[in-house]
Amino acid sequence: MKEISWMAGGAQGAGVDSAANIFGRACGYGGLYVYGKREYHSNIKGLHSYFHLRVSDREVQANVNDVDLLAAFDAETVVRHINEVVSGGGIIVDKEQVGTKVFNIPTLPYEYKDELQKQVTQKGIGDTITDFLDFAQKAGVQVFLIPYMDLLKRVAAKLGIEKISTVTRMINVLTIGVSFALLKYDIGLVEKAIKTIFSDKPKVADMNIIALNEAYDYTSQTFKNAFPHNLEKAETTEERIFLSGNHAVALGKVLGGCRVQTYYPITPAADESEYLEAHEIFKTKTGEASIVVVQTEDEIAAINSASGAALAGARAATSTSGPGFSLMVEGLSWAGNCEVPVVISYYQRGAPATGLPTRFGQSDLRFAVHAGHGDFPRMVLASGDIKECFYDAALAFNYAERYQMPVIHLIDKALANSSQTYRIFDIGQFKIERGAILSEADLQGQEYRRFRFTENGVSPRVFLGTRRGVHWYTGDEHNEIGHISEEPANRIMMIEKRMKKLETADKEIPVEEKLNFFGDKTSKNMVISWGSPKGAILEAMSKLGEEGFSVGFLQIRMIQPFPKEYVGKVLEGSRKIITVENNYSGQLAEVVKEKTGMQANFHILKYSGRPMSTTEVYDALKRVLVDQAGERQVLTYGS
Repeated sequence: MKEISWMAGGAQGAGVDSAANIFGRACGYGGLYVYGKREYHSNIKGLHSYFHLRVSDREVQANVNDVDLLAAFDAETVVRHINEVVSGGGIIVDKEQVGTKVFNIPTLPYEYKDELQKQVTQKGIGDTITDFLDFAQKAGVQVFLIPYMDLLKRVAAKLGIEKISTVTRMINVLTIGVSFALLKYDIGLVEKAIKTIFSDKPKVADMNIIALNEAYDYTSQTFKNAFPHNLEKAETTEERIFLSGNHAVALGKVLGGCRVQTYYPITPAADESEYLEAHEIFKTKTGEASIVVVQTEDEIAAINSASGAALAGARAATSTSGPGFSLMVEGLSWAGNCEVPVVISYYQRGAPATGLPTRFGQSDLRFAVHAGHGDFPRMVLASGDIKECFYDAALAFNYAERYQMPVIHLIDKALANSSQTYRIFDIGQFKIERGAILSEADLQGQEYRRFRFTENGVSPRVFLGTRRGVHWYTGDEHNEIGHISEEPANRIMMIEKRMKKLETADKEIPVEEKLNFFGDKTSKNMVISWGSPKGAILEAMSKLGEEGFSVGFLQIRMIQPFPKEYVGKVLEGSRKIITVENNYSGQLAEVVKEKTGMQANFHILKYSGRPMSTTEVYDALKRVLVDQAGERQVLTYGS
């Protein structure tokens, strides 16, 4: 096969993530490209989670609806995902689960059972896992019943372990062994992946390799050439990296010179800070460097302590999600008033309120742009893929210090918890730009004015503690030195000075840093989007192009200041303007209309808490192009 879509699912805490990491790494070591999506419930343990990996000999940018091989750790996974397995595909099932009564599965929510009952009645399916599997087999799906308990007993015997409960967690590695045996993939690459993941625990690695080989050998002997698909290595000599969005942002911050990171734990943002905590001391070309990561008592302390570090001269950031950002807003306003170059990594998730803590959302665009009391400048930069997450995380610090304002790096859960294979990133072109900073020598013989009125709105600054650099920071309105001032003339000048910086940034920042354009610039069909739908849109466009359709795609990256002139020019003359967003109200479409006067006439939206797939974006766009779509399409794929 040139491409395979593999899914593993089971109870949270059963090792689904570990299995997917091993699977993805093993494929990467074979020169293949991988895109993985992680979905998990907001409880700590027990409820359903799954990892969907798409593997190909060419770069992939999103998931599709179809699953070629489903590895079910439990009965619920069979029930939830059996309809996604394609004809000719396969399901790996624990032999002991087949007698399970579907409607007795305790972790299935009653809302899901209601919908399931309708489907079962309509299709005439029985109420056991065996009945579901029989129905799938009639549709051309192969079923592989695996005696996991027997295999665990063999593994335990080889390891000299008497209690089977000690090795039950290794069922995830057994599943990996079964999967790769069916695909006839090089087991040596899988062993390499296990050794890498458990590099700090060599004994654990050895135990898992024994389990892997036991399952691989059993499957190869029991199901000889039963599965028609082979997954073959691809020859390559280039260096590649396989990483998640959280890790990409963390690494980008290190590249950007971040030396202080504050946070209060919240999903899905916390993974980034925890990754930085685990690597606070790191190697550079010239030796070692470090980053201080501080878990504060709440988000209010997180934003304010990051601002303090930034004023003292460190490149500083904080990281949060919607509820946490809500608490940060007063501190954000203070930073805007005091022209603090602080970076906020904002991971969107399902909202409002606590919403969907571990699910996807893309509905905080307006909030990020307008949060805070009063008029003050902030930049909002939205990444569209994991590679952009890396570079934007570094770029945000340059923007913050050049223009002395908060920069909000807008990401989302789909990016944070997806993983992708890339060629090693080129970091040679990135340069740290610290903006207008004065030294002690620069201040000699003059009165320092921290908020001096300037033509472009940017006042040269000194770090706190710089000799002769006496100034004040206050939440009140202030004069050029920083003293509180309520005089009308000063107030007008100060607001205009601060807001002037947005105009300066808009003029100076190259258009290629503000947006990307893909496809046909002369097309009458223009797609507009932002954030994580990018990959699904690009793949859908490629397929539509092969079918003869002309489409252009404008990916907006700089939300504030908004590149209105360029966007207006691109959209001018378009017959169909189609926005693709993961929110209810089409927030980017609203911003485009506000800034350019151009109104989208088709909206492809999704707000189920799951990201968009290539399949459903392709279907929705094609309906628009062949005049079979209404103004509003709501996508629903995902379990």
